[in-house]
Amino acid sequence: MNKRSIAIISLVLIIGAMVGSLLGQLLGLILPEGVVKGFFLTGITFDLAGMVGNETGVIMLNLIILKISFGLSLFFNFCSLIGLVTAYYFLRYLR
Repeated sequence: MNKRSIAIISLVLIIGAMVGSLLGQLLGLILPEGVVKGFFLTGITFDLAGMVGNETGVIMLNLIILKISFGLSLFFNFCSLIGLVTAYYFLRYLR
């Protein structure tokens, strides 16, 4: 059995979600306005603002001489979920 590291699995799944989102956005450019286009382009956004409780979604760390800001936002739509499933399939069945 081939053991894969968690970093490789995470990287492949993230790339699958990114490719799926990109294909969804390209499909959104082709489709005419309507329910189908809304289905492919509507998604859920997870960001740091919901976790931290601030409005901007950015964590600021001010150390007088150095200011650091952290931010993270994830957007999932139907096509990104298809990309995740496809990436999982490739991880599962291909060596």
